Amino acid sequence: MNKTLSHKISAAGFMITFVGALLFSTKAVIVKKAFADTSIDALSLLTLRMLCSLPFYIFMLLYTSRRTNIPTLSTAQWIQIMVLGIFGYYLSSFLDFEGLQYISAGLERLILFLYPTFVVLINGIYLKQKIAAVQKWALALTYAGICIAYTSELYTDAHNPNFYWGSFLIFLCSVTFAFYIAGSGRLIPYTGASRFTAYAMLASTAGVFIHFVWRNNWQPLQHATGSVWLYGLLLAVVATVIPSFLISGGTKKIGSSNVAIISSIGPVSTVAQAHFILGEKISAAQITGTLLVIAGVLLISVKRKETVL
Repeated sequence: MNKTLSHKISAAGFMITFVGALLFSTKAVIVKKAFADTSIDALSLLTLRMLCSLPFYIFMLLYTSRRTNIPTLSTAQWIQIMVLGIFGYYLSSFLDFEGLQYISAGLERLILFLYPTFVVLINGIYLKQKIAAVQKWALALTYAGICIAYTSELYTDAHNPNFYWGSFLIFLCSVTFAFYIAGSGRLIPYTGASRFTAYAMLASTAGVFIHFVWRNNWQPLQHATGSVWLYGLLLAVVATVIPSFLISGGTKKIGSSNVAIISSIGPVSTVAQAHFILGEKISAAQITGTLLVIAGVLLISVKRKETVL
């Protein structure tokens, strides 16, 4: 029997997700800039990011806990939130930071933005959500654009001895992040966007801290300079806290599959930032790909109803 979901692509849902994706796209550029300007390693930089983010999520958790109509979560839901948090912002972020040591910010966006395909497939196979025709066209446009935009860069970076290893790490990052996006779409309607994000981020922060302590090397933080802390703060506020709440809010309004597709605007933003901040070149192929990505994002922004069998 067919039923209609309430995941319309509203203007508010579209803009929330769009801005969140733009802010998330600054992460790769900030990380590459931090690696270029300082001697910080990937795990230590990730630890600084989560350390600076922690007060914001604790505040949000305390704020949401004051509400009187908070639904009680089952043990299974608690476990799911913890697992999703670890996958979404600990494991995927660690893989991302490690991979960015070996490949460019532009190539990182190409591989990372395979995750919308994984989200749609996860929703279709495991959650039994029908893949609508407009989603298929939007995916085709955005991924054709991404592939065209970075073809030249793929050939340029192939001589890098760590090229394939870095690419593989980012690929694993995209897979783990896809599971987070797909799972959050099921849990956010029960927990609320802010509450879910706070819980998930606290779980991921615990994972990062445990990993850092287990490594047993405190020197990178003990000798961190002001510029290192500045990069950590930028990663925390601009590239983590604000966009994480925006993306969770967008997921609640328009659904995880649509969030994944709209977020494909991220590579376009990263290309521009990498050019002006990191000095990465923009080719004709990247311009062509950019136009296709924008077309896909505009296509998915058209209001419609999802029908699920």
